[in-house]
Amino acid sequence: MTVIGNEEAWMSLAEIARRVYEPDDRLLDQLAKTEGDLVVLGAAGKMGVSLARMAAAAFERLPGERRVYAVSRFSDQDARAELDRAGVRTVAADLTDESALAALPDAPNVVYMVGRKFGTSTDTATTWALNAYLPGRVAQRYAGARISAFSSGNVYPLVPVTAGGADENVPADPVGEYAQSCLGRERVLTYHAQATGSPLAIVRLNYAIDCRYGVLTDIARAVQAGEPVDLGNGMVNVVWQGDANRYALSALAYADTPPLVLNVTGPEASSVRWLAHELGRRLGREPVFVGSEAETALLSNAARCFGLFGYPGVSLAEMLDWTVAWLTEGGQLLDKPTHFTERKGNF
Repeated sequence: MTVIGNEEAWMSLAEIARRVYEPDDRLLDQLAKTEGDLVVLGAAGKMGVSLARMAAAAFERLPGERRVYAVSRFSDQDARAELDRAGVRTVAADLTDESALAALPDAPNVVYMVGRKFGTSTDTATTWALNAYLPGRVAQRYAGARISAFSSGNVYPLVPVTAGGADENVPADPVGEYAQSCLGRERVLTYHAQATGSPLAIVRLNYAIDCRYGVLTDIARAVQAGEPVDLGNGMVNVVWQGDANRYALSALAYADTPPLVLNVTGPEASSVRWLAHELGRRLGREPVFVGSEAETALLSNAARCFGLFGYPGVSLAEMLDWTVAWLTEGGQLLDKPTHFTERKGNF
């Protein structure tokens, strides 16, 4: 466990930060099956910076010269500077601008990370435009390229907590307009992939953890502050962001028509009550709860992902340790709650 309360902890925080973008040999093996440059669209979001950095670091260890282009509006100049320092070629562009979309660099590999979740309830039209209309324009721009597109586990219905999570054979039945628009993204990308023969992988993610944000950070902050932890959505899946990045990049090698659909999350269906007690034990605080566990939850089964690419490199126990170290030693926080307790799809 990370040492708390002395200088060694700060060194450990730096190592934690590196673990979200450092590639491993498993990723190198998968990226070696593809050729050419990579464009990451929506690269300044919560995961985009680390994913682009991971790809660039992997390309440096592979034969040949392959470039990573990170595309975003880059309202956050710190994100752009970090990518520039890492050797990623940044491109500032508004993808809703047709001329900007046409001017993007060509590449045979694309990771699509553009999406909108929070604010959906007050501006549904923008959510549908970004989550369902824009993917079609991008698919036309990059017709023929391999695309690994992020979606969400929210496209599944809530499932019984005893069922082992929804696997990729469970029919989509999204709750709320955000989740519906995510399914719209999948359907539009699939249509264009079929029309053009473009290989496609759809990555249904929930929930990525990198200590600056995430379900564990949400719970840990509540426990630390003595605030009640809501038990209504009583079970969750979590996965280390570095592992989620690896899976999404690895999926490029398996993109296909019809598309590969891949759940990306951790192997455990974790009790929120148990997580709060484990974080509280590390924080020296007794958690406070509100509500009671429902018989259903938003849970995914990622067995297909593990069969293709192996189990996550970071365990749940490590994520718990690292979250507490990050919080108590003053690591940067994004203040972007996950709202993992939401059961009616209102974001």
